[in-house]
Amino acid sequence: MEAVVNLYQEMMKYADPRVQGYPLMGSPLLMTSILLTYVYFVLSLGPRIMANRKPFQLRGFMIVYNFSLVALSLYIVYEMVRVAWLFLFSKFIELMDTVIFILRKKDGQVTFLHVFHHSVLPWSWWWGVKIAPGGMGSFHAMINSSVHVVMYLYYGLSALGPVAQPYLWWKKHMTAIQLIQFVLVSLHISQYYFMPSCNYQYPVIIHLIWMYGTIFFVLFSNFWYHSYTKGKRLPRVLQQNGAPGTAKVKAN
Repeated sequence: MEAVVNLYQEMMKYADPRVQGYPLMGSPLLMTSILLTYVYFVLSLGPRIMANRKPFQLRGFMIVYNFSLVALSLYIVYEMVRVAWLFLFSKFIELMDTVIFILRKKDGQVTFLHVFHHSVLPWSWWWGVKIAPGGMGSFHAMINSSVHVVMYLYYGLSALGPVAQPYLWWKKHMTAIQLIQFVLVSLHISQYYFMPSCNYQYPVIIHLIWMYGTIFFVLFSNFWYHSYTKGKRLPRVLQQNGAPGTAKVKAN
């Protein structure tokens, strides 16, 4: 335990003072508590609370929620250099994705991959924003936010119900955009390994971003293969927010 404390204190010496006063950034305790509470709620407490209750519809909330994230993601893309923290904060907002699943009793959609992504990504990004905001990691955030503009637009339209269904023909293209995202992230961050010298503060952040892009490219390639190449309809666990229509996957 002492070694962990010493490591934490050593890392905090390199914390960027510009983010010190931002919400969640004072120490890792609050954000870790939020994420642990999230995992506990979506895997245990939430399903038990909803066990004997009728599912909530939440259509109005889902419309506002998804289109708000479209606007937030657009702003992050526009102000990327100055909003590393805002990108991190958006990941905590997106925990609501899973809460919607639980309240609508779509428990089958709460997969390991979904919970792992929604909990581990913001936890790892906290350290990146705390110690090394900006730099090479900004490209990952910009691309991810660009994809989220498209993704939450799709989910917001889906939440509108039948009136928007004729305009949702581009689901397959959304999956393709997600795959391109992972390729671009991995290729961009790979340049670090070919530089004769780079004084990036914590190379481990570079390694994590590369692993993230590569692993999720493999996972979503598998989704593409089973959904489109083999032509098999995927289980409902891959539908977002329980919206009507064919199976959809919520990436990141």
